Parts: sequence; C-alpha cells; structure tokens
Amino acid sequence: MIKRHSPLSFLPWHTPPKQYLSPKPSFLTPPKRNSFSLSVMAKEVLVPIGNGTEPIEATMIIDILRRAEANVTVASVEKQLLIHACHGVNIVADAFIDDCANTTFHLIVLPGGLPGASTLKECATLESIVKKQAAEGRLYAAICASPAVAFGSWGLLKGLKATCYPSFMEQLSSTATTVESRVQQDGNAITSRGPGTTMEFSVALVEQLFGKDKADSVKGPLVMRSNPGDEYTIAELNTVEWVSDDPPKVLVPIANGSEEMETISIVDVLRRAKAEVIVASVEDTKETVGSRKVKIVSDMLLNEASKLSYDLIVLPGGLPGAKKFASSETLVEMLKKQKSSNKPYGAICASPALVLEPHGLLEGKKATAFPSLCEKLSDQTETDNRIVVDGNVITSKGPGSSLEFSLAIVEKLFGRRKALELAKTMLV
Repeated sequence: MIKRHSPLSFLPWHTPPKQYLSPKPSFLTPPKRNSFSLSVMAKEVLVPIGNGTEPIEATMIIDILRRAEANVTVASVEKQLLIHACHGVNIVADAFIDDCANTTFHLIVLPGGLPGASTLKECATLESIVKKQAAEGRLYAAICASPAVAFGSWGLLKGLKATCYPSFMEQLSSTATTVESRVQQDGNAITSRGPGTTMEFSVALVEQLFGKDKADSVKGPLVMRSNPGDEYTIAELNTVEWVSDDPPKVLVPIANGSEEMETISIVDVLRRAKAEVIVASVEDTKETVGSRKVKIVSDMLLNEASKLSYDLIVLPGGLPGAKKFASSETLVEMLKKQKSSNKPYGAICASPALVLEPHGLLEGKKATAFPSLCEKLSDQTETDNRIVVDGNVITSKGPGSSLEFSLAIVEKLFGRRKALELAKTMLV
C-alpha cells in the first residue's frame, strides 16, 4: 500500500479554493467570436476535461496544439476550474464548458481516462456542442476511452472507421467499424488509442488544422520517436543498481515555464508504477504555469519538500523552467546532496545542460539533452542517444522522449519487466 501525499490535502475535495469555483472570473471567459473573426484569427480548439481525465493525453494535446499557435480553450465540465485528473495530477482549466456553448470551434478534442471519459459523456452541454460540431462538418476528435464511451454513446461514429483503447474496442464496435490504427481519421472524426499514441494523434490534428508543413515544423522540436510502438531502448554506461525504499520516493520539481508534457509524463508513469511522487513548486505558489500555459497545482512548495529525503530527484525541461531551477539555491543544494550520497538524479530536455552541467552535477558523466543545447555539455559522446544512464544519473532529449525516459526510470527502480508491462498498457 503506497502512502501518497494528497494534493491540496488542506482542502476537502468539494471545496476547492475560491478562485477555482463557478462563477468563473471574468478574465477567464472566452471572448465571443463571430464567423468573420474565425476567418482572421488563429484556429479555435476546445479541449474539455473533468475529474479523472488522463493527464498525459490532455496535456500533450493542449501543448502540441498551442505550439502550432492554435487558440486552445481548456474547459472544465465540473463545477470548479480545478480538475483532479488521474494519478493525483491537478490541472486548472481556463474556462467552464457552459461559457463555450456559443463559441464556434474548428476542432474539439476529448482526452480519455476513467472516470474522465464517463464524466465527459454525462455532460449535456458538451454533448450538445460536439453534436453541433459534427452536424456542421467541423473536426471532432477523441482518444483512449472517449471514442467509445463518449462519441459512440452520442452516435457520432456510425458508419465510420475508428479506434480507441484496446479494452473498449468491443464497446466501440457496436457503433463504428473498429480498426487497430494508432491514429484513425474518417471524414471529420479523428480517433486514437491511448497515452502512448497521443503525440502522433496531436500532430495529426495539427496537420488537419494547418497543413503538413505546419505539422512538420511542430514535429521537429518535439524529438519524436522514429519507431512509435516499438520497444524502447536506453544507452546504459557504468551500470549500478539503484537502491531505493519500497515504494521509492521521487521528487519532481516544477516551475513557471517548465515543459508540461515532460512533467506530467514523469509524474503519471511513475505513479502508475506505484512510486511515491511529490511534485514541488519552486515558485511562491503551488500553481505554476507551464511553457504552453497549462496550469498545474503542485503537492507542496519546494521549501517544504526540501525537508524530506528522496530516492530520486528528476527535473523536467522547458527553457524558462530550467533557468529557474538553476537559480534555486535550495534545489541545487538538494541535487548536490543527492550526488554526494550516491543517490540517483536525472533531467530531461534543457535541464541537463542548464541545471546539471553548470553546477558540476555531470562531472565525469556522459549525458544527453535537447539537441540545440547538447553543445553545452562537457562530454558529448553519447548525445545521439534518446536516453542515457551513467551510473546514478539519467538524462534524456526532450518532449518526444519523455515517456521512454519515464519508463527507463521505472526500469531502474522496479525492473525491466515492470517497465515493459507499463509500456504495453500505455501503448508506448
């Protein structure tokens, strides 16, 4: 039985902070738009979320569409903006779904997760919005459980080819022609399978909204896998066994400007593996705003987290976030203590080059980082690899390697069998 730190444990589930409650603050209300404004403004996208939504799927969809400069509204179908997603992840929506009922969207995308998909299905306002979207010939998409649970129940996939999470394929088959494609489009309906297919799904959505050139320009910096669905690999040097408590205690710091895809992937995957993960804000508040403006509420502030000891400290990337980490005396001191105690630590994307390297935390170690930052590493002999493990240090390249990176950590803490089981479950 895992002892977890409960996010926002100082508040009952039904009484979130006032700033997250309906009625929504006016500054979060989506502006009213007419058909003329749609023709000259960025593409409008709606991503509804609810308690139990799969955070990897929601975050990757939002992140990648915003990279493409889509105007993404993250809408809560609950009575508060604060959403308790799966695996103890807390995300703050931009607006309430009722405020979106009269807005015209170029695309509506439903993430999955349970009970999140069921929560979306039961929202009458969302059902009405999506049915209107389909009737008017605009794009609508869903991933994981949502194609079967929501779209299927609403009759929006009749006569169409569609896919979903494997355990929901039978349910989907009653309303659609099921296929096992990682991403499937038929007409204006686009569906996908689960967390491990979300990046491909999101890039496909960008292509439908903006064209292939835009999709390719977004895809490059993501450092996506060239072989999605194949077994992940790592480059391991100076192999040592990572010794940890049962369950392992892991610290994931987060800052304004941290890469939300990487943060959520690490937290989600490690909590699936039954690690005790603490997300700690290096800012003055628990709520941080990621590099693509996703609002995440941490479990505690770093000063509180620094009083505890950890089997692993792992840093997400994101340029502004990495710079904030590098300037945090508390975090740097924690990392140095981790190194001197021969305990594992790691980083992804910008953080190996901007945090670990300048503070001497990669001395005598081989590592990798985001491609454009690899030149800042003193030892660049392994930078072509997506994940590098050198003794107690693990590093990785970027958003597109974040799931592999997280699985590699699971492998070091729990064994490869456990990691491969998770990879299969997540369709990585």
